[in-house]
Amino acid sequence: MQGRSLPFRVATLVTGLLECLGFAGVLFGWTSLVFVFKEQHYFEELCEPDAGPLGNATGLDDCRARDEQFSLIFTLASFMNNFMTFPTGYIFDRFQTTVARLIAIFLYTSATLTIAFTSADSAVLLFLAMPMLAVGGILFLITNLQIGNLFGKHRSTIITMYNGAFDSSSAVFLVIKLLYEQGITIKASFIFISICSVWHVGRTLLLMPRGHIPYPLPADYRYGLCSGDSPQEEDKKAAESKKLELQSKEFISPKKETPGEQQAPGSFWSYVFSQRFTWHVVWLSVIQLWHYLFIGTLNSLLNNLASKDSALVSTYTNAFAVTQFFGVLCAPWNGLLMDRLKHKYQEEAKKTGAPAKAAALRAAVPSLALTSLLCLGFAVCASMPVLPLQGATFVLQVTSRSFLYGSNAAFLTLAFPSEHFGKLFGLVMALSALVSLLQFPLFTLVKGPLQDDPLYVNLILVLLTLLTFLHPFLVDRECQRKEKLPEAA
Repeated sequence: MQGRSLPFRVATLVTGLLECLGFAGVLFGWTSLVFVFKEQHYFEELCEPDAGPLGNATGLDDCRARDEQFSLIFTLASFMNNFMTFPTGYIFDRFQTTVARLIAIFLYTSATLTIAFTSADSAVLLFLAMPMLAVGGILFLITNLQIGNLFGKHRSTIITMYNGAFDSSSAVFLVIKLLYEQGITIKASFIFISICSVWHVGRTLLLMPRGHIPYPLPADYRYGLCSGDSPQEEDKKAAESKKLELQSKEFISPKKETPGEQQAPGSFWSYVFSQRFTWHVVWLSVIQLWHYLFIGTLNSLLNNLASKDSALVSTYTNAFAVTQFFGVLCAPWNGLLMDRLKHKYQEEAKKTGAPAKAAALRAAVPSLALTSLLCLGFAVCASMPVLPLQGATFVLQVTSRSFLYGSNAAFLTLAFPSEHFGKLFGLVMALSALVSLLQFPLFTLVKGPLQDDPLYVNLILVLLTLLTFLHPFLVDRECQRKEKLPEAA
């Protein structure tokens, strides 16, 4: 049965990868789309003639108010992308795959149709469309991540690959920009994306389960419309998987464990208020704020560095979007690194008698530290207002971001009991979303009182980035302490 079901599972994997690559995270190609919107004179009424130091017109418009509008739209959309992970995760848990995906398709299609029929006169509708696009996209990702359960030992690699595809999908807006420059209207492009909803619906009915894909996977597991299983049979198989999971589960207690004893799992709130979770929220929030601020303000930055040379801005915008596409190639290396280290540390734990869970958690430490290091390099480069240096900034940004979300999901999986994973994942994303709202006041601060000089803002953010190295350090120290417990006994 496994041999006959393998092509069907591969089809689910490949189409899920294409869905994440082509639709889920397109919001983060915002820089390319802003270029097109400006060409179509969106919010142009907010621009004012720029007077020189003697009060004479310079011939260039002061469009800071327009840039602030675009920054505010991205701030709201990126906030919703993270904050709504909590309620959409609940919808996915409570109403399962089919209902969650139909909601995602409705939101996504409504958003793309709204953008298609928006003009310069109705540009304010972008405040509605972009958050809907973000929420629909994150629901696509959430419902696809479970596909990793179909492939057992390759689960972590597939999950990180899907996160990388989510990052790479930002290149879709580059394609729209290039088509626009060849005479294809933005309306035609977004209508085409809307029509693709037929494909999403077909995939939902044919290649996805009605419920959830369980882990561990029961023998003879089938799913999709062609499986012939009724909802009751799917529930029965899910219950069988839950039984297998309970038999093999090892819990981590936030309290000190006594050798030879295994404590019951703590409550959800005991993990929320733990030092481990608190520092993880700080780690994710700071790094994510850097990325969101950079993406949301890149068009304005490039205009300043290129002295508003439209052709040069277009070239660097294209370069940035192209580098984003390579996120799908960077992210799986993070998963492979953690899988290899997890196996290595657990083998060492068997020889020394150290707790297996502490050994497995150590596998996340290099990934957390490497993500912080990549973000620090990106932050330093981004703080240097030199146009040719932006190429290195783009590469470090996409590498850091492709590691960020895979490390986040993997750490939560290893550090906390699996029955709390969905709630903790949603909560950490929601809390980091609240921090991401700072990007708009920071942008306003740079454009206003600091007069387009982001030096002090960048310096503060670089110092905060150094703070993120404390998280992997504290996790490593905790793991070492737990591993020494059997020796002290």
